[in-house]
Amino acid sequence: MQIPTVPPPVILPRELSRFTQLAYNLHWTWSAPARDCFALVCPALWAATGNPVDLLQQVPPERWRALAGNVKFLRAYGRALAALDTHLSAPRTSGYEARGPVAYFCMEYGWHECLPVMSGGLGVLAGDHTKTASDIGLPFVGVGMLYRNGFFIQRLAPDGRQMNIFPRHDFGRWPVRPVAGKKGRELIVRVELPLRVVLAKVWVAQVGRVPVLLLDTDVPQNMPGDRAITSQLYCRGREVRLCQERLIGIGGVRALRALGIAPSAWHLNEGHCVFLQIERLRELRKRGVKFDEARRRIAANTVFTTHTPVPAGNEQFDPKLVEDYFAADCRALGIQFKQLLELSRERPRTGPVNLTALALRVSSWTNGVSKLNAKVEKDMWRHFWTGSRRRKEADAPCASNGTRLLTSTATNGPGSDRIQAVTNGVHVDTWLGPELAALFDDCLGPDWKLSLCDAAFWRAAMAKIPDKALWAAHAKQKARLVEFCRERIAAMRARHSAPPQDVLDAAVALLCPNALTIGFARRFAPYKRADLLFSDPKRLQRIVSRAGRPVQFVFAGKAHHEDGGGQELVRRVFQWCERPEFRGRIVLLEEYDIAVARQLVQGVDVWLNNPQRPLEASGTSGQKAGINGAPNCSVLDGWWPEAYDGANGWDIGAGREFADPKRQARHDAASLYGLLERDIVPRFYKSRAAWIATMKASIATVLPQFNSERMLRDYVEQGYAPAAGRV
Repeated sequence: MQIPTVPPPVILPRELSRFTQLAYNLHWTWSAPARDCFALVCPALWAATGNPVDLLQQVPPERWRALAGNVKFLRAYGRALAALDTHLSAPRTSGYEARGPVAYFCMEYGWHECLPVMSGGLGVLAGDHTKTASDIGLPFVGVGMLYRNGFFIQRLAPDGRQMNIFPRHDFGRWPVRPVAGKKGRELIVRVELPLRVVLAKVWVAQVGRVPVLLLDTDVPQNMPGDRAITSQLYCRGREVRLCQERLIGIGGVRALRALGIAPSAWHLNEGHCVFLQIERLRELRKRGVKFDEARRRIAANTVFTTHTPVPAGNEQFDPKLVEDYFAADCRALGIQFKQLLELSRERPRTGPVNLTALALRVSSWTNGVSKLNAKVEKDMWRHFWTGSRRRKEADAPCASNGTRLLTSTATNGPGSDRIQAVTNGVHVDTWLGPELAALFDDCLGPDWKLSLCDAAFWRAAMAKIPDKALWAAHAKQKARLVEFCRERIAAMRARHSAPPQDVLDAAVALLCPNALTIGFARRFAPYKRADLLFSDPKRLQRIVSRAGRPVQFVFAGKAHHEDGGGQELVRRVFQWCERPEFRGRIVLLEEYDIAVARQLVQGVDVWLNNPQRPLEASGTSGQKAGINGAPNCSVLDGWWPEAYDGANGWDIGAGREFADPKRQARHDAASLYGLLERDIVPRFYKSRAAWIATMKASIATVLPQFNSERMLRDYVEQGYAPAAGRV
């Protein structure tokens, strides 16, 4: 699906006229031919920014004229265009036959580091979701927000304090374009707020065949306070947060309607976007549909993904604030505000507005993002349906075949069997290292990507790939990670005014390419326990410094700018890294973003994950490492209980849970140290063949089961197709 856009003000030689299309279609983020082409335009600029729009704007005209006659470049340009054209015209294999596309609403998207409109795993998941929709030809359109300040840039002070920097981004330098409305003018949608109307400019990020509409209130017609609505992702103020969620819901539906897009199914990725259902209700009420019938209709073709396994993580608002913003909508719907309030409360007649509760009541199908997460969500919301007054079967909506749907459209929420599991997966083309991808091409043939979900194929593939070739490919990716870490740590030390020798040591000698390298990269939320490794410093010192068997750890992670506990965790980990016994053996990288994640998951030997079970929803970073041959050493939480088989990695804590978090931490830390001492370190250094067998087991089990194509096909089969069939 192509959305009309305002053309960019770029003039190129006729021979390179389609370079703009290459630059503005985010297919390049998973197309090696396109990136190879960009690197030839200006190697230094491409290495510095990784953004092809910067090439368009900063490379002088004489360079473009020279490239138009450069045979080597024209060949690379032709290969890049051929790859894009092949992708855009590839057969559609999604099996989705509905009349209209799936409309996917999410507050954040993570496609590439040059487009910083995400904060963490939810956004990266959404980015992989849209890329995969394009891969399989699923009719699909995304809706999100374009944040002027993005998510903050993290810098660490010399004492480890996290400093939060909010730059003002220039959207003209991002691979997004303003959507063209009537007469080719920029599309603007209007959303009512108390005593005023806010305008939102609509941009589009084209992700292969999938457009994602992004709303932006930073336009001159708005008052200063309203221009700031889309300034920061997950902003601090509760009223501004409510404005954001009203904007993406109501404004997102209006943007789709303005473009003539009629979705057949609607997907709420977390409860932040649930107010789109208010706009859909308003549309039906305007056509004369009674409220109860309208509510059944909008719920029938809506699916909802909930990620947050703790009650405090679900978005809540004071009822009075919500009434200020939605009283006029209630009048338009012909209901009293207390009716909307009861739909939005977790418990009858008491408590705040809870967006997860509202989403459960206005959706026909709900899923968690791993089997364990779905179970935790069912238990967390059990009170939501147990003992409540349920609607009679006759009141439930009908599918197209007349079957009654006993779903979350019931007055007080879904039955416990209605929270299903669709375990997250990762986009292989984005996260698989280039050396491993080339190895697969050589050993498995160019069509191996057609067998992403075939477990038997991958078992046979690992038997076919020579051990030496796999190790050589991994060694190259690991060497690149070591060099990346050296550059990052040297730059940080220089900024800290460290002695010149310290900076030089970091630049040329930090970390060892041959040492066992373990990666840990997460959002630094307290429940993820980034400091668990340091529970017994003396024991850890013996592990990292044993003669002939060195072990090194690479940490990365941000704490939310409003999370004091998380920021204290960052400071403590940094200070552990700076202690003499660990300096140079354990490092903490600044600014955990997609670029850092890509280097880490492709280059480490082992991926470490030790959250407090069962608080991890899914945890896709470990999947990214696993497909690169880095076995997981993880608590049995999130996705790992579905993958772990005893041969493809290690389990921390054996799944035991204790009510006392301190006792749990002691148990898990002892388990982690024991695994390192008795199995992981000896296996790495004693037997290359045994270690490669573990790598191959990781790839063979993780890649076919936890890729995003499998995930999206599950959504189509279990969620999207049934939802579209109910209208």
